[in-house]
Amino acid sequence: MLKCGPRCHIATVLVNVIGEVDCGAIGRGVACRAIMKTRSRSKLLTVPSPVALGICLLLAATTSAELAYQKPPKAVLDVLNAPTPPLASLSPSHDALLLISPVRYPPISDLAQPMLRLAGARINPNTNAEHNGPHFSALLVKRIPDGPEMPVELPAGMKMSAFRWSADGKLLAFTNVIANGVELWVVDAATAKARRMESIRINPMLESSINWMPDQKTLLVKLVPPGRGAPPPAPVVPNGPNIQQSSGEAGPSSTYEARDVLKDPHDEELFIYYGTSQLALVDTATSNVSPVGKPGLYQLVSASPDGQNFLVETIHRPFSYLTAATRFPREVEVWNRKGEIVHKLASLPLSDQVPINGVPTGARDYHWRPTRPATLVWAEALDGGDPKKKVPHRDRILTLKSPFTGAPAELFKTQERFTGAQFGEAGGLVLITDYDRDRRWTRTFALNADDQTVAPRLIWDRSVSDRYNDPGHPVYRRLPNGPSAIQQDGDSIYLSGMGSSPDGDRPFLDRLNLATLKTERLFRCDKTSYEIFIGWIDSTAGMFLTKRESPAMTPNFYLRTLDRRPVKQVEPGEASLSSTLRPFTKIPDPTPQLRRITQQLVKYKRADGVELSFTLYLPAGYKKGTRLPTVVWAYPLDYNDARVAGQVSGSPRHAMSIVGPSYLFFVLDGYAVIDPTMPVVGHPETAYDTFIEQLVANAKAAVDKAVEMQVTDRERVGVMGHSHGALMTATLLGHSDLFRAGVARSGAYNHVMRPFGFQNERRTLWEAQETYVKLSPVVYANKINKPLLLIHGEADVNPGTVPLQSERLYQAIRGTGGTVRLVMLPFESHGYSARESTEHTLWEMLSWFDKYVKKAAPRNGPQKLTRVVP
Repeated sequence: MLKCGPRCHIATVLVNVIGEVDCGAIGRGVACRAIMKTRSRSKLLTVPSPVALGICLLLAATTSAELAYQKPPKAVLDVLNAPTPPLASLSPSHDALLLISPVRYPPISDLAQPMLRLAGARINPNTNAEHNGPHFSALLVKRIPDGPEMPVELPAGMKMSAFRWSADGKLLAFTNVIANGVELWVVDAATAKARRMESIRINPMLESSINWMPDQKTLLVKLVPPGRGAPPPAPVVPNGPNIQQSSGEAGPSSTYEARDVLKDPHDEELFIYYGTSQLALVDTATSNVSPVGKPGLYQLVSASPDGQNFLVETIHRPFSYLTAATRFPREVEVWNRKGEIVHKLASLPLSDQVPINGVPTGARDYHWRPTRPATLVWAEALDGGDPKKKVPHRDRILTLKSPFTGAPAELFKTQERFTGAQFGEAGGLVLITDYDRDRRWTRTFALNADDQTVAPRLIWDRSVSDRYNDPGHPVYRRLPNGPSAIQQDGDSIYLSGMGSSPDGDRPFLDRLNLATLKTERLFRCDKTSYEIFIGWIDSTAGMFLTKRESPAMTPNFYLRTLDRRPVKQVEPGEASLSSTLRPFTKIPDPTPQLRRITQQLVKYKRADGVELSFTLYLPAGYKKGTRLPTVVWAYPLDYNDARVAGQVSGSPRHAMSIVGPSYLFFVLDGYAVIDPTMPVVGHPETAYDTFIEQLVANAKAAVDKAVEMQVTDRERVGVMGHSHGALMTATLLGHSDLFRAGVARSGAYNHVMRPFGFQNERRTLWEAQETYVKLSPVVYANKINKPLLLIHGEADVNPGTVPLQSERLYQAIRGTGGTVRLVMLPFESHGYSARESTEHTLWEMLSWFDKYVKKAAPRNGPQKLTRVVP
């Protein structure tokens, strides 16, 4: 037997050789003592300490290698190390494209920086910025339409984010994280010259940190208060116990609201210290700073379209230890430019007992109407925020204009839950959408906000799951004073959508006449590529920007111009106008080796007739008829209508791009990869009662189809998933014999630990105890008799997938004699970002499947490939 420290993992074979070793300090960098003993005729023989010490050193070396970050094969590293293609942002003036270079894999040292978890925010106390937030390292401005490129000259090591174009497209503001704070920078788009606003430190903790004022020369910012002083020290001795108490009234909150909540009074003081900011106006020409009001815990801050008022949301005590800051009490006020309160919109109490899938009572979704100088718009619940109540109307939408006197006017009542109001740029147009959670149904109405005598018109009425009939989203235009509104061309608006179809996604651009409700298709991606509308360059001339790619062509940006002559014979769903295309960018292909990987959309049916599909990925040089080891990667989705559950999503016409710890890297290691649809069909209240049976049926149909195509070796199939897909993986290993091994990342395996709902399960543990237990793999860990690799980030931000979930499943499988490995990634959250973590995760996954799938020996005897454990 080995008695080792918690981080000392020693090969079992050594146990048989050396007997008993006490090496509690191995691998922890301190001295260890070791005594090797062996049994002979019931006597213990003590080996001299130098020999034992030598063995301990050998074991320590083994342990160090085990604990070190590993690297995947060269073919994988070559793709990981390839240059990262830039992201793009079209200027509001449509005369420039900003190309932004992201930092895709930060070093683990970035993640190891200090982190505070404060009421839903994760911040680095050294910078007051988001801990390990996404950032960018380089900028380039490319002029439209001729295309000259101007790199923005910046110091090395920039960590940029929060890019904000001015409405006239002349200036670009952004923030930059440095060792001790967050800077404010401004770029002149005409010259690509960047300037740092001296002596300014932004506080981005509670969002809305920088925004342009209507003059497009001044920025409304949230600053770290000058002279803030040192943070409150942690108490050496606690003042007393931390106590929470309930009044006895039922008030369940969703599992997912308990995100990095405050834990004690010291956390409260830290939240106030790091969250408090000073509102200010910054003149970008002179760098002059004009404070507005006093420091406070400001979340939402926005200027009225005329620039004379501010809508300000101020958080205050009492705080909650159950939910994030979005549920804390707040005052919602209108200020003038001096910081004086001119109107109080609402005093919202602590909302830590909002019904599951419900909304708080009182004003919510408040904002300025973009086409009026200073008119507020907001929603209020008419059902107490409880989606289970039967009421004729769930919400009402109200408006109130400056000078904010008198009663607000009611704009509209929605029968179902209000989900958004989108204002047009002229004529009082507003589109109001509601959502029926029981039917998973959405409706959109067109109203005239300036004339209540005009009856609302129903524009769209459809299932949210029906991708084939998705009308798309309105195209917006930035107004000269800054706000965005739906672009209008007379009676028409433009719609851009994914264009899902039985052949995969084919993005489109439509023109909808709101007077006749007739739609004209202006553009649709062809059947050989994937091309998506980015934005208008000149709608009058019919010129717009697109992003285009194909399996043989890396993504680039193009200028497409509509031909005013209509197409003579238009097939249903196709464009009525022809168009011409010319390249705009020449971004080089960072991974040409991936162009040799083939993709194929495959359709098939489940045993009960539900239509399914998967995208099949095959290695370069694959010979038809060769059966390969196969990886199945999936993520279950739930539907209440079998007719839409089988609709095709995604497209096989994308250029192959593999990033992060992706399952697609298996293609480079000689595997076939399939990512099947994994629908769970049923009423939203009870769909999870048949979750297991439907998962097995889905997986069997996918594997059977791949075997039928002579692509897959049935004896060498592995299954993988992340988050809800990790639950799927453990479920399939425990309830079927389809797979030889599995990889489950960042999953949840004991639903009793999240009793107020998981994924889309609406019932609590006490309402559906049998389902909660039945769907918890930790309960049937003894049935998981195939090797399972568990990977989890030690700092998972998702309250539903805390690291303890993987730790407990590991212990359950290990304790019942299963083959299992647990890998905990230091500093990583729900997804994995550090280069070292990404490389190591890929090494773990590839090594696991190479051992247990690719090199798996044939199983003896006939296999029950649809075993379902009751």
